[in-house]
Amino acid sequence: MFNKRQLTEIELGIISGVDVSIYTKPEFDWQQMYEVREGLEKGLDVLVYAKPEFSWLQMREIRDGLKKGLDVSIYAKLEFDSDQMRQIWWGLWDGLDVSIYAKPEFRYGQMMQIRLGLGMGLDVSVYAKPEFGLSRMKEIRWRLWEEKKNV
Repeated sequence: MFNKRQLTEIELGIISGVDVSIYTKPEFDWQQMYEVREGLEKGLDVLVYAKPEFSWLQMREIRDGLKKGLDVSIYAKLEFDSDQMRQIWWGLWDGLDVSIYAKPEFRYGQMMQIRLGLGMGLDVSVYAKPEFGLSRMKEIRWRLWEEKKNV
């Protein structure tokens, strides 16, 4: 039923005294089990991400956000991949209004350009459009930055 790595994660959970019943399910691979166990050991609300539909990379982004006290409900959604989650994570960590780019229609590179623009104090509404490719967004962001510096 469980492979050796899954059994190791279950054993490590038992040793550390966490409720292994949360992740002792064959639908979790060992890396997902690891992420849940790590969260349990840190006292985090793992029920937010202890779902087999999340990849272990998505679980890690959610767990990292919980550790930092971020509002992970903004990105703990299946429609975001782990790279998109990280861009939202960084925006939240920087205290930015991520609502403009925390949308699944933006790829992670587009999210990064919007996040960087927000951090630079730019009016990102000029280029925060899913139909703009990454290079176009970057070009507009730099133009806006140059204009801002010359004011």
